[in-house]
Amino acid sequence: MLESRNQTIFIIISMLIVVPMGILSKFYSGPGHQWFNDYGGDILYEIFWCLFAFWLFRSRAAIIQIPIWVFVITCILEFLQLWHPPLLNEIRATLIGKLLLGTTFVWWDFPHYALGCIVGWLWLRQLYKIGYAKKSQG
Repeated sequence: MLESRNQTIFIIISMLIVVPMGILSKFYSGPGHQWFNDYGGDILYEIFWCLFAFWLFRSRAAIIQIPIWVFVITCILEFLQLWHPPLLNEIRATLIGKLLLGTTFVWWDFPHYALGCIVGWLWLRQLYKIGYAKKSQG
């Protein structure tokens, strides 16, 4: 029980680190700012969704399945940016809509989504160890 609580705390702390970093990546103005503004947030976006899903679904199988599903869903969302029905345009006009759905289709987002899911997968592996390592030793 304590291990699961520790794991939950680490998941929440991880999300509390990733979310501000993702938002700040859009406003970063230092060296490499173009890359951070355009693609750094993509990587952090994927990591966040991996963490969020792991908060809800924790198992050894989820560690592999979550990054795959996050990648597939965000790729679908990227392709949806080519479609501009009135309802989607209204959603994209809001800050939350822009952050969640994006506004412009960019091919270069896909490799960054993949990188984010790989980092997310590695992160989930570490979080899984925090919650289940002691259980397997006992």
